[in-house]
Amino acid sequence: MAEPFAVGSHVRVREVLHGAEWAAWDERVVGDDGVVLATVKADGTPMVFPEHPVPHPWGHLDAWTGTTVLKLRRSEDWYTVWKFFGPDGAFMSWYLNFETPVVRTADGVDVNDLQLDIVIAPDGAWRWKDVEHLAPTLASGRITADELLATLTAAADVADLLERDERWWSPWDGWAPERHPG
Repeated sequence: MAEPFAVGSHVRVREVLHGAEWAAWDERVVGDDGVVLATVKADGTPMVFPEHPVPHPWGHLDAWTGTTVLKLRRSEDWYTVWKFFGPDGAFMSWYLNFETPVVRTADGVDVNDLQLDIVIAPDGAWRWKDVEHLAPTLASGRITADELLATLTAAADVADLLERDERWWSPWDGWAPERHPG
């Protein structure tokens, strides 16, 4: 079990591609028991994109805009569970973002997005997202064959969880971002 981050602290999230930082931003810790790290990426969170041989698809952005996202990470999983909220704080959807297993560092976490996603509507209906990007991403060298195989294995496991309605993240169903009067 990892040493937990303090609730209320901020962690640095780094996307690392081919051994080099590709993108970075801060997220606020809302829970961490050493197994599940729960963070929030708020609407307006500044993002940076260091020079890298592979352009980041969000590289034109200075900040995350439009939504606030609760993110639930477990160290061995090849995905992170996201819970999206609109600008008014209303729940929009769950989202499973397939990525390399999170690596905890002294000040945050390192991850790498692997393209494939699942979107889960408020009524529980779910669908695949970005399947069409897997082959081009592999062909370009952005992900390796081993990463693709691990992603597809994790995707099958997650689909099975969803079909059985066995969501380990269900304790977070009632969580919503704090509202602060303007």
